[in-house]
Amino acid sequence: MGRWALDVAFVWKAVLTLGLVLLYYSFSIGITFYNKWLTKSFHFPLFMTMLHLAVIFLFSALSRALVQCSSHRARVVLSWTDYLRRVAPTALATALDVGLSNWSFLYITVSLYTMTKSSAVLFILIFSLIFKLEELRAALVLVVLLIAGGLFMFTYKSTQFNMEGFALVLGASFIGGIRWTLTQMLLQKAELGLQNPIDTMFHLQPLMFLGLFPLFAIFEGLHLSTSEKIFRFQDTGLLLRVLGSLFLGGILAFGLGFSEFLLVSRTSSLTLSIAGIFKEVCTLLLAAHLLGDQISLLNWLGFALCLSGISLHVALKALHSRGDSSPKPLKGLGSSPDLELLLRNSQQEEDDNEEEYFVAQGQQ
Repeated sequence: MGRWALDVAFVWKAVLTLGLVLLYYSFSIGITFYNKWLTKSFHFPLFMTMLHLAVIFLFSALSRALVQCSSHRARVVLSWTDYLRRVAPTALATALDVGLSNWSFLYITVSLYTMTKSSAVLFILIFSLIFKLEELRAALVLVVLLIAGGLFMFTYKSTQFNMEGFALVLGASFIGGIRWTLTQMLLQKAELGLQNPIDTMFHLQPLMFLGLFPLFAIFEGLHLSTSEKIFRFQDTGLLLRVLGSLFLGGILAFGLGFSEFLLVSRTSSLTLSIAGIFKEVCTLLLAAHLLGDQISLLNWLGFALCLSGISLHVALKALHSRGDSSPKPLKGLGSSPDLELLLRNSQQEEDDNEEEYFVAQGQQ
């Protein structure tokens, strides 16, 4: 009887994990292709990003209210001093990362975007070393070389290469390294009380919106103000369809963070990292099949080399986690660079399986 119960529990956990991974894939891959599709007809990616931020803030505020009503515990609200001094740098870096990433869709293919964004792990490691969040080891140097070499091979003589788009997404990856390093430093400050992703999202979105607004005003403000799709609309139906499409993108962005949180809280951060590796492969295969992205053998070899570097980084994290006998804050950052919501929480070890769980006061 006991053996049968263990088998049922194992099968249930496997089915649950698979379902959560598929949910994560649906939102993550879905928002990538959705944003690429939308920017083909709506050429204002910064405005699109700002509307997404507003939707995420709306849903995070609603989630906080629901959790507070169910738990009867007040949610954290930072003082203006802590908000501007400690949260603002992270919010600005996050806004630029997301904004430049969406901007690049105007110029590059989904395959080149996916490959270049994978290099964010490279910059995360570099900034982790600079801020002494990681210790310099030969294995980390190998990870950096594999990812950098893979990126070079993927972009070398690419028939669909666009320098402007590549520069935008590479800049986003560079800023992403700063973003996740600052995020880790922010969430390790327990006194701020931002360990719950809902609270983190709630506090970040307004500053992200304000941080992205000057860039929007300079590059898109005038063109958007004269566009017949928004401010000078003549067809109400067209306006509602555009706003509905933008709102749906915001829902996908929030759903991405929601699915990531569920996956990690029910399994482990290692599961999310491994799932992220296979997600990149799925994205490239879909881009080649659905969008006709041209990927040569050399490009595929470069992608494989980059994934081997990311896989090595994930394996090093797993070994480092198993080597620690006492609960410690997560030192390394995750290898999935496309997290729209900030999910770097303090972690604890379970006695039976040593898996890592988020320390959260309530579920989304």
